[in-house]
Amino acid sequence: MATAVIMPRQGQSVETCIISKWFKSKGDNVSAGEILFSYETDKAAFDLEAPADGILLERFYEEGAEVPVLVNVAVIGMKGEGISSFGKALEAVEAVKAVEAVEAVEAVKAVPEMESITNTGGKIRISPRARKIAGEKGVNFSQIKGSGPNGRVIASDIEKALSGTAEKPKPSKSAGSDFTEQPLSNVRKLIAKAMHASLQNSAQLTHHMSADVRRLLEARQKIKSIMATDKKQQDITLNDMVCWCVIRALEKFPEANSHFLDDRIKTFSNVHLGIAVDTPRGLMVPAVRNAGSMDLVTLSKELKSVAESCKKGSISPELIQSTSASFTVSNLGNYGVEMFTPVINLPQAGILGVCTIINRPASLGNNIFGFVPYIGLSLTYDHRAIDGGPATLFLREIKEQIENFKY
Repeated sequence: MATAVIMPRQGQSVETCIISKWFKSKGDNVSAGEILFSYETDKAAFDLEAPADGILLERFYEEGAEVPVLVNVAVIGMKGEGISSFGKALEAVEAVKAVEAVEAVEAVKAVPEMESITNTGGKIRISPRARKIAGEKGVNFSQIKGSGPNGRVIASDIEKALSGTAEKPKPSKSAGSDFTEQPLSNVRKLIAKAMHASLQNSAQLTHHMSADVRRLLEARQKIKSIMATDKKQQDITLNDMVCWCVIRALEKFPEANSHFLDDRIKTFSNVHLGIAVDTPRGLMVPAVRNAGSMDLVTLSKELKSVAESCKKGSISPELIQSTSASFTVSNLGNYGVEMFTPVINLPQAGILGVCTIINRPASLGNNIFGFVPYIGLSLTYDHRAIDGGPATLFLREIKEQIENFKY
């Protein structure tokens, strides 16, 4: 009897997944446990294994398709076995193909060069083992030229990239032109969609302020000194300390620890802190749930844990949903950014941008002036949820928490 291959639900809030790569074609023999295809949920990637032995009788969706969860993706059975019982799935696919065909014709009429652009693919061919190694080592395989069949990136290509000897692919370039074109990856499409929706569907405003960071720097130096002799000492970073201060401020200003849901505001009793993480696959914002209940050491460990899981591609899909965090922190200080306007991760009501540390002249008391290190803070808030006055007081509370930090 034929067996349906179902698109799994990776978390309760995940409604659709994108097929990024098929490893088997229609008519191929497959074995139970063999990888059929790779798929993505928001920014996390997974492989789906064949549920049974047999022949891949039908593929209902192709690479790049956005598939609803718990829907038939393919059918595995014996040669000659009927798949009429999967008619609903077939009908849906045929309808989608018909719409896509019409759209394709219209697109070609409007943009003659679209066909050549589309034919470049845009899909990255990579073996499961190579993907795993790339995730563990933090290698961006999208910029690596594959040496495997059909240009597939294989394990040896990743190893060459680590040693600095890998050959990078050349973007497609039209003859006589002075530009290149590269199709958007699925992840970039998702990020672009979320960022555009955030700016289009909210009233965002950003306030900037600076905080004297001497106490944080003193605490950081103290931690480094302890680590030199005590290997059990947790490496608490400046970002960990800032996040700790943000949590304390959110406890005093719960209106910032909320979601704006059009007809109501959902205010959280605990802080679920989102932290922006730059990964080879794009920006990810995992949540540290119940961060408000953690001490500084535990918070530091959890922040590092979710960041590492994002870079490896093993983060739980539930934790990277925008609804999982009640407030987000994005730190660009390591890049030397002095001021920026972070974009809110809707439906959250706010996000804090942490900037670089700059020495500025300031009074040291007793008519003595000197240079004091200040860290830049950029708070973007949804004016639909928070007024300017409370937002300013909240930002000032973060500043005071930083300036009065004790370790």
